[in-house]
This record gives sequence, C-alpha cells and structure tokens, in this order.
Amino acid sequence: MPNPIQHIAVIRLSAMGDVAMIVPVIRAFVEQNPNVKITVVSRPFFKPFFNGIPNVNFFAVDVKGRHKGLKGLLKLHSDLKQLNIDAVADLHNVLRSQILRTLFALSVKKVVYTDKGRAEKRALTRAQDKIFRPIKTMIERHVDTFKKLGFSIDLSNPKFPQKVNLAEDILKITGEKTTQKWIGIAPFAQYDSKVYPQDLMEKVIEELASDTTNKIFLFGGGNKEIEILNSFSNCNQNVINVAGKLKLQQELDLISNLDVMLSMDSGNSHMAAMLGIKVITLWGATHPFAGFAPFNQPFENCLVSDREKFPLLPTSVYGNKKVEGYQNAMRSINPDEIVNKIVAYIS
Repeated sequence: MPNPIQHIAVIRLSAMGDVAMIVPVIRAFVEQNPNVKITVVSRPFFKPFFNGIPNVNFFAVDVKGRHKGLKGLLKLHSDLKQLNIDAVADLHNVLRSQILRTLFALSVKKVVYTDKGRAEKRALTRAQDKIFRPIKTMIERHVDTFKKLGFSIDLSNPKFPQKVNLAEDILKITGEKTTQKWIGIAPFAQYDSKVYPQDLMEKVIEELASDTTNKIFLFGGGNKEIEILNSFSNCNQNVINVAGKLKLQQELDLISNLDVMLSMDSGNSHMAAMLGIKVITLWGATHPFAGFAPFNQPFENCLVSDREKFPLLPTSVYGNKKVEGYQNAMRSINPDEIVNKIVAYIS
C-alpha cells in the first residue's frame, strides 16, 4: 500500500552546520521518494543550501518579525497550513519547534521528531564515569525520523551536485582554476575550545603555500576573523582571503570547486561535506564520537587532540564548556600531521 503522505514539512531552524547536515538526508530522500514533496522550514539565510534539489521548496521563517514569539509561532503554523502539509518532521527538537509540531498534532497531522540522544552525549562528555564510545550520528538520527513516517532512506551511495562553473564576479577574486590544487581552510569556530591555535595554523598555511602548485582560500566572517585571515594571506600570493567578499551562494560555488577543505568542528565542514568535497577536521574540546563528524568522510580525516594527555576529552558536545588545564589541548595536533594529510589528498 502506498504511503499516503505526499507533502512533509521539515523543521530545522539553525545553526549553520546543523542545517547543512540535513541536506544529504533531504537529497537522498527526494531521489528515493520522487513523488513526495518536501518543504524545508528554516531561516532565510540557509535557502542556498537547498537550491537545485528537486521536489524541495523552502519556507523562510521570519523569526525577528512575523514569526517572532508565541504569537509568531501561531502565525507560522497558520502560514504552513496553507501549504497542505500531510506530515511534520521536526529535525530540530527545541522549544520553538516543539510548540510548532504540537500545533500540527492538534490538527491531526502526522508528527515525528529527531531523538538527539542527549543522555548518550552526556555520558560521553561527563568527567566522571565517562562512556567513551561513538554514538549514533545526527545523520543517522534524521534518517530514523523519516522512518517513523514510513520512509526508508539509503545513504550508502550518496550523490552530490556537480561542481559549479564559477561566475565572473567570483573569478575576479579566485582566478581561473588551472593545474593548481585548491585548498579551503576555515580556521574558526563558534567557541575558542574548537579553534586550532593561530600560530600553529599559520605554520600549516605557510607550509602549504610554499608549494606554488597549491592555491589556498581562507573562509571566515566578522571583522576580527577577517583581520586574522588577512595576516595569514598578506605574505603569500597563492593564499586568498575570501571572508567578507562572497555571499553564501558564492561561497558554496567556490567550495564545490575545492580539492579539499580543512575545517574545525564547525559549519564549514558540513557545507563542504554536503557538496561531496573531501574534508579534514580538527577537534579540540569536542569529538567526532558525539555524532557531528562531516557526512561521508572517513574517520581518519578527523584529527583529534591527544586523549592520553587530556583524558577528559571530549569535555563538551558543542565546545561551550571550559575545563581548567585544557586550553591547549589542540596543540597536541601536530601541524605536520595536518599538512601531510592534506598533501596526501591533493597529490
């Protein structure tokens, strides 16, 4: 008997990396269920993530205006009801999305939500009686959510979009891609405990830039980050700081042309992974065992801090907890190890 659900609202409001992580799931879902329509409910900034995916519409939530607060959620529910939605998949599972899905449940719609595995994450990150083992990834948890609606998703052979032919306004910044290998580096994250030390990152960039067959693009945002990235790029003609120069869609277009991306445990790793780019990630206070490793990347591409020296790692799921004596945990990741890993991919 065919599944009666023909239109699913998928809720994932933030943050950048978390929204990017649902893209491979959505892409596989619509390919394997071509008769089902998806409406992604998220913040307008993230719309470019879903451009070009068939059967996927994007509903931009105005969290600062029409959809602000409890009254705004009632308006959001009303707006979405007009789209003739059959079911709701809440991939965010926070208070705002919980209220919204409850409103849909009251109108007798099928409603499911992602189990974030909070208890398992606490066991992984606590100081006492730590259970250090990999838990189910967020990607797998989202697949389980769609199973509750009666849909299976096979991610064993994922398909990715083709690299984009860069527009002239991007090429003015990047130059044409010829025989050079293009390396993306995103050296920042929301929390300092997830950021590789600046002096060591400078060594990584200098070593990679010493090979003129490499061209390196630095990603970031905000005045402070741009200032640091400028200091990385000023002495090397083949190092280009693109922070503040490109819009999100343009950044995605550039990332699709990279040979490899080096990133912290941050949104840039997931943006590259959703486009099928090889990603090497650096981990400080957090750890890939918590389920946030980039999609479809080998585990050996996750370079983690030394747990023999810092046995309490991971100390946090998101990197927002400070532990005395662990400020220099990421210094245990040798710059040469990072460079060698990148060179192995682009050789």
